[in-house]
Amino acid sequence: MPVRAFNSYKGQRNLPGLWWSSTAGGHIGYESWLERDHLMLLDFDPSVVGVSAQPFWLFWKSEKGKVISHAPDYFARRDDATAIVIDCRPADRRQPRDWAKFEATQVACDRAGWEFRLVGAPDEIVLGNVRWLAGYRHPRHRVDPVAAQLRAVFSEPCPLLDGALLVGDPIAVLPVLFHLLWLHDLVVDVSVPLHAMSLVSPGIA
Repeated sequence: MPVRAFNSYKGQRNLPGLWWSSTAGGHIGYESWLERDHLMLLDFDPSVVGVSAQPFWLFWKSEKGKVISHAPDYFARRDDATAIVIDCRPADRRQPRDWAKFEATQVACDRAGWEFRLVGAPDEIVLGNVRWLAGYRHPRHRVDPVAAQLRAVFSEPCPLLDGALLVGDPIAVLPVLFHLLWLHDLVVDVSVPLHAMSLVSPGIA
């Protein structure tokens, strides 16, 4: 559970909320749209097997003896047992007091053997593609007969829409295809805009 609440109040500048994570099988909190975007990217990362928000407090004393505290935004565990601690802050909003907290978090992570990432705005094309696929992340989009046919069709690289048409009505087939792309059962290059001719390939086993 988060070590502190995701407060919401009238007039606040940031927009907190809950993201339904297919990795966790439940909701994970965020305090801004930037945090939500990076949470979504963690959810899309096939190597990530667990994510928690506001995972722990760090406490230390400044040179003047003042107690300082900081709760990083996310903790993620990978399938190889390594871990990532993430703080999200736009590059143009990082103040000196923020840098002191980020540097202290880096020191703590180094001691624990964890990776620390300070992230800003993600790549817009990647973000747009992943946001689209995220609309199909829920297991309800996994229709097994269609999924099996799609895996067979895309056992060799094939344009997205051409492959979907080989299976059936795109209205019924495309949601399943997008779900498989979210799961990385099938893969597509998300660094360029998705379109009908995007090349879909079998996932890496």
